[in-house]
Amino acid sequence: MRNDNKGISRRDFTKKSATALAGISLLQIGSPLLASSVVSRNDIEVNLFSKHLQFLDYNEMCSAAADIGFNGLDLTVRPKGHVLPENVTEDLPKAVEAMKKYGLNPQMLTTNVWDISNETEQRVLEAASKAGFSHYRTGWLTYPENTSIEESQAIFLEQAAKLGEVNKKLGLIGCYQNHAGNHVGAPIWDLPTILSKADDNYMGCQYDIRHAVVEGGKSWELDLRRIEPLIKSIVIKDFKWGYKNGKYEPINTPLGEGVVEFDKYFSLLKKYKINVPISLHLEYDLGGAEHGAKEITMDKKEVFAKMKHDLLFIREAWQRAE
Repeated sequence: MRNDNKGISRRDFTKKSATALAGISLLQIGSPLLASSVVSRNDIEVNLFSKHLQFLDYNEMCSAAADIGFNGLDLTVRPKGHVLPENVTEDLPKAVEAMKKYGLNPQMLTTNVWDISNETEQRVLEAASKAGFSHYRTGWLTYPENTSIEESQAIFLEQAAKLGEVNKKLGLIGCYQNHAGNHVGAPIWDLPTILSKADDNYMGCQYDIRHAVVEGGKSWELDLRRIEPLIKSIVIKDFKWGYKNGKYEPINTPLGEGVVEFDKYFSLLKKYKINVPISLHLEYDLGGAEHGAKEITMDKKEVFAKMKHDLLFIREAWQRAE
């Protein structure tokens, strides 16, 4: 993955991106010229979170992702996702067939799986293993108000260990995402404790730099250092602080327009030799696609152009990082 060339400056990159994006309106989004002339795909592999293409069916989604330049999809297999958990046995193979048809790698899933005693969640993992996926995001956890945090962590620790055992049997890697707010794992130091009994070959963290910076501020580098042995996949997105509805809160932005220090972050990923699947999330305005809408209010070509912009940013930032 490593590229020792410094690449172009941030200012030159901005100009280059603008030129590339301007050309999108003049080209068919599926044109091979678009995929080959803008950026090489050999530097870093990036999966697109399929939540942002839920206004398309399997074939349309895969065709669009491939034409934009993604290597794969982080496929939603959860309530309101591309594949509903109750239909996973029948529908996941259909989604995988479409992915392979367009040269996309079936590697990542986003699920709500945590309680392995739940039969539907068992079937999701069994179907994922059979279809050839390797990594999945688990469901999120919260701390109940009527139970101490220490007691809750003891329960979660045992559940994570059991889930890791199932993952080992199925050849899967479960990844718990750190998510800002009142979630387990928002303080990243929760996770080494909760995951301490699980086999770390099959259970770990999906590290989200956006949420880590929201919660950690200037200490996100310490958080990364603490969790890096457990990172099994990563999420890329950006934000800035803004004043909204009478209070300061995170405002999601295109990559490079927020406060996440991607050059430093990617340099640290290289330093720690973290080479794991990557999922790109776009949580800013996409006409509803940012929230997984089935119908969107923005022209889909504009949505694709924004996706292309963020994908270009990742690859250029990766090249700059040393």
